[in-house]
Amino acid sequence: MSPKAAALVLVLLAVAGAQADINPDEVASVLWKYFTELGSHAKETVDQLHQTELTKQLNTLLESNLQSVNSYAEDLQRRLVPFATELQARLAQDSQRLKEQIRRELAELQAKLAPYADEVHQQIGTNIRQLQAKMSPYAEELRSQVDRGAGELRRALEPYATELRDRLQDNAESVQASLSPYADRLQQQIDGGVESLKQRLAPLSEELKAQVGQSVEELRRGLSPYAQNVQDGLNRQLESLTVQMEQAAEELRSRLAASSEELRAQLSAVAQELRQAASSDAEGLQQRLAPLAQQLDARVGQTLEAFRQQAAPFGETFGQRLVERLEAMRGKLDSGTAGVEDHLELLEKEVREKVAAFLSTAPPAQN
Repeated sequence: MSPKAAALVLVLLAVAGAQADINPDEVASVLWKYFTELGSHAKETVDQLHQTELTKQLNTLLESNLQSVNSYAEDLQRRLVPFATELQARLAQDSQRLKEQIRRELAELQAKLAPYADEVHQQIGTNIRQLQAKMSPYAEELRSQVDRGAGELRRALEPYATELRDRLQDNAESVQASLSPYADRLQQQIDGGVESLKQRLAPLSEELKAQVGQSVEELRRGLSPYAQNVQDGLNRQLESLTVQMEQAAEELRSRLAASSEELRAQLSAVAQELRQAASSDAEGLQQRLAPLAQQLDARVGQTLEAFRQQAAPFGETFGQRLVERLEAMRGKLDSGTAGVEDHLELLEKEVREKVAAFLSTAPPAQN
């Protein structure tokens, strides 16, 4: 196996590990991050794979990883070698080709749209206002769901504070014996509440993603009459815009999920403190638990309020990012110049599609 192929295979195996159920989007994300973290654009990142020390480290990691993978992952690894090598070569070639193509198409598009500059500005301005109008209810709904979910979880946890205070009236041995089951029930309530909260929030990010597609399609219809004979250039710019907006929607989903898991970890710390107390000496246990029992309500409330303050504005932030993307598109159509992010975004989209297509041909997992 060549060092370059080994480097790419390592990234994929790091995601797959010993798991047969592989998420193509996760694989593509790690693969793309691997390339982009090595340099400012795709060809530079690939060239840097020739560095001796880097490839040596990657080979060491690869050998370590292969010791633990199952037969399915090993078979997948063998099939990944030629795929990874081809993808690496294509990425280097396509980077420069796509960059030049976007530059040329955008210059042609700008020249074609120049006589209609006022109409184009007005059309994009209309699209921005329509998008803001559509995003506002979603932002309010997200804020409402965050508030409602946090409130429900707090109410579900309130009885546990009362129960803990009541338990302190029992003798030390009884308190210690009942503490672990109590902590387990508390943890189950926390887990159930957080999962319920995540289920509340997940559909909103999907609905926002659908609205993104609709908004871009409306912009396409509005600009197409002014872009006769340069539809490919317009489509390319709108494709790039779609990628940017979908990335913003995915980031919103990830931020909500991460905030929910952070909430789980912070609340779970209380249950962990109770488990630790249960394993300690019974002497003085009630005295040590008394402050926690008195503070449990407040700690839960503060944690949930911090979550609410953090997550509730995510919808507004998402809407602002979409507007910024549209404003940037208007600036590109005015100037006829594109940034390096344009071709990178489209390359990333291609990588994701190729990884998904490749993994869809992988053999089913063997139990």
